[in-house]
Amino acid sequence: MNVAVVGATGAVGDLIRKVLAERSFPVKSIKFLASEKSAGKTVEFAGKPYPVESIRAEAFEGVQIVLSSTPSSISKEFSPIAAKAGAIVVDNSSAWRMDPDCPLVVPEVNAHELHNAKKGIVANPNCVAIPLCVALKPLHDLAPVRRVVVATYQSSSGKGAKGLIDFAAQASAWAAGQPVPAPTAHRAQLAGNVVTLDWTLDPNGFTEEENKVINETRKILGDQTIGVCPTCVRVPVKVAHSEAVTVEFARPVSVADAKAALAKAPGVVFMDEVVDGRFPQPIHAEGSDHTFVGRVRQDPSNPNALCLWVVADNLRKGAASNAVQCAEELVKRGIVK
Repeated sequence: MNVAVVGATGAVGDLIRKVLAERSFPVKSIKFLASEKSAGKTVEFAGKPYPVESIRAEAFEGVQIVLSSTPSSISKEFSPIAAKAGAIVVDNSSAWRMDPDCPLVVPEVNAHELHNAKKGIVANPNCVAIPLCVALKPLHDLAPVRRVVVATYQSSSGKGAKGLIDFAAQASAWAAGQPVPAPTAHRAQLAGNVVTLDWTLDPNGFTEEENKVINETRKILGDQTIGVCPTCVRVPVKVAHSEAVTVEFARPVSVADAKAALAKAPGVVFMDEVVDGRFPQPIHAEGSDHTFVGRVRQDPSNPNALCLWVVADNLRKGAASNAVQCAEELVKRGIVK
């Protein structure tokens, strides 16, 4: 494949390069595009140096697959240009996620939707919605999901490199018993604290992040009737998001059946605290492309509901790896030839 990585010098773009190499994606040629201020820099791919080019229409000539990780405004401008040039764009921004002509894809859940990229653009979902849907899909196959209540425990890296720099400065001061510096990326002190409003507050009282989880979960699972009630929280962890999930079904689903379905589900690493004492933690998920699931138990207040715990690396499965997996499916299904 002739590939272009857009936003190649950002945190997710950097990881896309690594994931492409790790997964031995069939690259015939590859180019790396970024903003004008990054043009001329050098990045490494598969042990070789490559120059970074500025994003421009001519750069997409002959490209078959574009893996893009830019702000929404940049994607809105250049993704249609790349598609018009003949490429299929897998876009990490929120620009196209709710566009009815752009499939929102988690390969383990709805890879068939890749055939419906009418605009030549495939949207990569939110970093919470991806692992949530990976965990929900095998359960949804057992019995229709009616409602999901989820509280997230989202890492500092969700704010990118600037979030990690901010958190590191806070954490070192906090650990030394010194005054914690004012936050520069997070909206409040994160060291020794949790933050429920680290995102823009929307008019409905939910944050922008929470509304993404509501809308994207329904679209990925293909059912607009599913109730979704999220509370998104930033916690003092560097990498990997965790989620406490309560799932209500149309009928009762046994814990044993749910565990069996999750244990064989694609992309899931199931940890059974009852059998071997293991339970998913961010340190398990960091650096992995899998979604870790455990703590499956009956909701004592609802015979039709189960509770579970989900963890995934927000930079990999929540962004870069899911995008590369979409590209792999585009090739596997003959959509890109």
